[in-house]
Amino acid sequence: MKIPLIDNDPYLEAYRGIIQNRISDIRNKKQDLIQDHVSLSDFANGHHYFGLHKTKQGWICREWAPNATAIIFISESTGWIDSGSEFHFTNIGKGIWELYLNSNFLKHQDKYKLLVRWNGGEAHRLPIWINRVVQDEHSKTFNAQVWSPANPFIWQHPSPTKLPDETILIYEAHVGMSSEEGKVNNFRNFADSLIPKIASLGYNVIQLMAIQEHPYYGSFGYHVSNFFAMSSRFGTPEDLKYLIDSAHGEGISVIMDIVHSHAVKNTLEGPGLFDGQPGMYFHTDERRDHPAWDSLCFDYSRNETLHFLLSNCKYWLEEYHFDGFRFDGITSMLFYDHGLGKSFSSYDQYFDSGVDTDAVIYLGLANELIREVNPNAITIAEDMSGMPGLSVKINEGGIGFSHRLAMGIPDFWIKYIKEKSDESWNINEIFHELTNRRQDEKTISYTESHDQALVGDKTIIFRLADNEMYTSMAVNSNSLIIDRAIALHKLIRLITLTSSGGGYLNFMGNEFGHPEWIDFPREGNAWSYQYARRQWSLAESRDLKYLSLNKFDSAMIHFWRQNPHLATLAPRIIHGNESDQVLAFERGEYLFIFNFNPGNSFSDYGIPCEGADYEFILNTDRKEFSGHERINESIVLESFPLKQSDHEYQLMIYLPNRTAFVLKKMQTPSIRSIK
Repeated sequence: MKIPLIDNDPYLEAYRGIIQNRISDIRNKKQDLIQDHVSLSDFANGHHYFGLHKTKQGWICREWAPNATAIIFISESTGWIDSGSEFHFTNIGKGIWELYLNSNFLKHQDKYKLLVRWNGGEAHRLPIWINRVVQDEHSKTFNAQVWSPANPFIWQHPSPTKLPDETILIYEAHVGMSSEEGKVNNFRNFADSLIPKIASLGYNVIQLMAIQEHPYYGSFGYHVSNFFAMSSRFGTPEDLKYLIDSAHGEGISVIMDIVHSHAVKNTLEGPGLFDGQPGMYFHTDERRDHPAWDSLCFDYSRNETLHFLLSNCKYWLEEYHFDGFRFDGITSMLFYDHGLGKSFSSYDQYFDSGVDTDAVIYLGLANELIREVNPNAITIAEDMSGMPGLSVKINEGGIGFSHRLAMGIPDFWIKYIKEKSDESWNINEIFHELTNRRQDEKTISYTESHDQALVGDKTIIFRLADNEMYTSMAVNSNSLIIDRAIALHKLIRLITLTSSGGGYLNFMGNEFGHPEWIDFPREGNAWSYQYARRQWSLAESRDLKYLSLNKFDSAMIHFWRQNPHLATLAPRIIHGNESDQVLAFERGEYLFIFNFNPGNSFSDYGIPCEGADYEFILNTDRKEFSGHERINESIVLESFPLKQSDHEYQLMIYLPNRTAFVLKKMQTPSIRSIK
């Protein structure tokens, strides 16, 4: 059996049997799930059957609760008590409970809960399949809410179509903290104020965090309670649709952070003990509790769990027109020990008995389902282990994601900034770390995400500038610390993007060097919103250097977006002088030249190239980027043959310290002699 994953990596030959079994296991489980259904997409329609739905005859509500002895509908209208048999669900078999209500009993925005009884107990519960949950301002408890507006949202724009090899340029964002004011921002304000900014910067994908409902705001959305409900603290379902539709109108795709790796432990809001027993969707043994996250772990061996999670994927694609997902916590899912404390230094660890085969099967099925619903969907694996084949097609030996995150790159940059003096930065090591990826898998590179911006950590600009961020970012301020910080901020981001292989990601505000960390309201900070916001005005002030970083990021992103073919070409290093700290590599018709040297500028520096003229496309030393304007970009750079050779050429170029250039080949000149 030909398996491209193995053909591209001979070291995987030793695991051929396991990889073949993985392909077969996914196929077999798919057939097991489909049975009488037409397709996997047809199977994943639980959200159309379960939950509360309006029909021509009235309302119908269904829940799966195999351990329940009774389920009662309670609401504001019933006084939040069991008010009669007409509100009692009927057990129709296979653990499914069903209730019909008159059309005039419920109206839009009514609140309700379920009273679930089982042998030995009872408790209030929120419906597991509910698509709208709201929090009471006074009691802080959550209730299910009827959502049936008289004027449902009407979509205006189709989803953008991404070319198969197009680089995705992701703007990672959190709606709640996207306002400059100390408050929870909402979907419509984000759409009206932030989407135009994102579009002007050139990003073509927005990745939204914290969309699924979560009881604790400070969890960043990663402790999900209601998997089919969008977070009501940011607005209504119509508001979220407005945001996504607005992005589509700008040609921007929208993906969401989807959390299928674990669930919140809360029993009122979450699904962990819905019918009094722990085993509906989760493990019941020692694997139930995640040791690091204080949350519940799904049991992917159960068909009911697969039905729930696959339906959840389809729901967000279908109902909200999301263009794909970033799957959170893949490493935790893939390994029985969640990858905690592992170095992953051997291929054996990717294929031994510590791998959760059931989770591998689920992720493969999720990717297959998503492609059935939307063949152009983006699916990104957030994996720290480096498991081979994550973003390889299933029939080629992989798990089916379209992309994977290069999670080691931010750690690499942090280590360099913290532990190495500028003089000891090794440009060949930098290039290796940035390009050391599996060539058959699309990888999204990034210098920092929300993880590095959280309180307790530091962004790159914060590590480089520290407290001078607050005192020396004025245009007329002279600071060697700020000069260094701005120069390296540009070089680090440019080399990370231009060496990437499939995508690039930035967290909102980091593009202009946002000066403060993220700290959500919590008891430890007196429930303050001071650091759960973004100060956009800093990047708009002509008096501050944040504006120049913003301009550079826009120029960098627009350049890459205008050249989508570059991502299909592997970067080829053509010069790497460790003592000079000068690096040059080429992709297609472009040369990328970096001088990381902190003190030395070089005149008439020779860079190998093709026999052609070159023009400047991007220069980090421009004044508009807070550079020192040491380069005359109007000149055409001529290549010259090396001595005693008519076939090898070089550019003689001035390289100021801590600068980088993007050059484009113009034409093939006549043979020139060395002057």
